[in-house]
Amino acid sequence: MLLLVLVLISTSACTVTPYEPEPVDLRGESQFRGAWIATVANIDWPSRAGLTPQQQQEEFIALLDIATDLKLNAIIVQVRPAADTYYVSQINPWSEYLSGVQGRDPGYDPLAFMIEQAHARNLELHAWMNPFRASNYAVEKGWSQLSVIKQHPQWIVDYDNKKFINPGIPEAREHVIQSVLEVVKNYDVDAIHFDDYFYPYPVSGHDFPDDAAYNIYNRGQFRNKGDWRRDNINLFMKESYQAIKHEKPHVKLGVSPFAIWRSKSVDPEGAVTKSDMSTYDKLYADTRLWVRNKWVDYIAPQIYWEFTHSSAPYEDILNFWVEEMEKNRDVHLYIGHATYRVGTGDGAWLDVQEIPNQLRLNEQYPVVKGSIFYNMSSLVNNPLGFTDVIKRDFYKYDVPAP
Repeated sequence: MLLLVLVLISTSACTVTPYEPEPVDLRGESQFRGAWIATVANIDWPSRAGLTPQQQQEEFIALLDIATDLKLNAIIVQVRPAADTYYVSQINPWSEYLSGVQGRDPGYDPLAFMIEQAHARNLELHAWMNPFRASNYAVEKGWSQLSVIKQHPQWIVDYDNKKFINPGIPEAREHVIQSVLEVVKNYDVDAIHFDDYFYPYPVSGHDFPDDAAYNIYNRGQFRNKGDWRRDNINLFMKESYQAIKHEKPHVKLGVSPFAIWRSKSVDPEGAVTKSDMSTYDKLYADTRLWVRNKWVDYIAPQIYWEFTHSSAPYEDILNFWVEEMEKNRDVHLYIGHATYRVGTGDGAWLDVQEIPNQLRLNEQYPVVKGSIFYNMSSLVNNPLGFTDVIKRDFYKYDVPAP
């Protein structure tokens, strides 16, 4: 969730004029207030692999207590971090981050438990799924026989010392869609949520090795591999949306991409940014098209940069999405905020008001329907008293999600 975004981190100093803000009173309105709970590598929950079911459940309830105290109304929980699961599945193995061994039954159904506990507190639960990551390591450390790596090695690509499901193979994309549908059919989730990993973030000097798939599955219409890759992801998003709505029309599909669609330096319709990193050109994810075609119910771009960032200032990236969503109001816009950066470095993030200032700017635009914070641990840790500021100045009252 935060990997390649670090390439854009600036250490520019920032001075913010002190003020005494009034609490925001949104009673009678709706606003999305969410937090990501990352499970990959035990980032947020459980705190380590191998805890007993009771210990895992107690830890999760403690996170929900923080969420409700902060007046959040949604949690986005990573239930398929690396082609493995936090739910009962016939096609994917249990996650190693639960028991320490991939494929080992944790002794209860975590997703069923999480939904029950979240809904009891009037929290929506969005099932966060990483679509194409097969493993965080390239050398086997005990993959289950049910793992897609074992079941379908012909779909797997080694890249950046990890293993990925190749989005260019139709059967591989269908496997991921069936993984999504398994959750939608069997659990009372409020949404399916994809993160920013489609084709992987690029490694300098190394292209994603998918020549064979390109030659076989080119569909006779793409002379440019980049266009073919984008079409693969477009097909995946369109078919995922249609499959979810066919099964349960009320279940939403959301996505939280890297925030830069394209730069104005390469496309006059892009954002004002000096960064050469974009979802369109580097991750082959045409996020703007998904919004325009209504293949998502909400989009939450990860605007993980400060106002004074040298390449991608917060306000410039926000302006791009506000202008886009003014034309596409059927899709909701939530903003992903980098709470994990509060209190770090030696610049703007040492000012507790950096993200509060972002939230105040968001409030000026009706198309911004809310915020999601990465990650839950940062809200728990309350760096610089940041969580206290959010509760006091913004989330004083309970409001429903849109």
